[in-house]
Amino acid sequence: MHIVSSVVMKNDTRQKILEAASALFLKGGTNALSVRAIAEGAGMSTIGIYSHFKGKQGILDALYIEGVELVEKEMKAADGNTAAEKVINVCERILNFSESHTAHYHLIFASELKGYTPSDKAIEAGKNVFTTLATLTASLAKKDLSVEEKQDIAMQIWALNHGYITLNQHEISNRITWNNWKDRALQAIRLHVYALVATQ
Repeated sequence: MHIVSSVVMKNDTRQKILEAASALFLKGGTNALSVRAIAEGAGMSTIGIYSHFKGKQGILDALYIEGVELVEKEMKAADGNTAAEKVINVCERILNFSESHTAHYHLIFASELKGYTPSDKAIEAGKNVFTTLATLTASLAKKDLSVEEKQDIAMQIWALNHGYITLNQHEISNRITWNNWKDRALQAIRLHVYALVATQ
């Protein structure tokens, strides 16, 4: 019983650290992250941080991998009566994820983050998610596809989804009429998905 309680406490503390790091990252990017600042946000000592992570890099990697796993979970939970409906539902789930887990999304999918390079383990986790997406989107085709063709379809779907998310997170969204951005995104995605179904 004592061992179980210790494991739960350790996991709770670890999650508390990641939540503090996530909040700091949202406010100021990687520049706002320091072990001291994270420790203050989590209400613990810097020694406590190092007992769970190997510094800032370890925390960012943990956030990255956690985010990737959450994205993959959303993809695998997608439903629909047809392949097209399932792919559209995947896109909708990721659009929602970008709002509910903004820090994770930005950390994973930003083109470049100053002061952070994902570890090999984090990069591998990201590749697994893209493989999951490629497998789902390949189901739109009526014929057998090469690996390259599967990746191309996945990239088309991803470009649309990520493009709308990026626009929504960009300051330009404050200067234009941008109501119901997710509905607009899904409308564009539906058009593209059904066009793919018709041409494959």
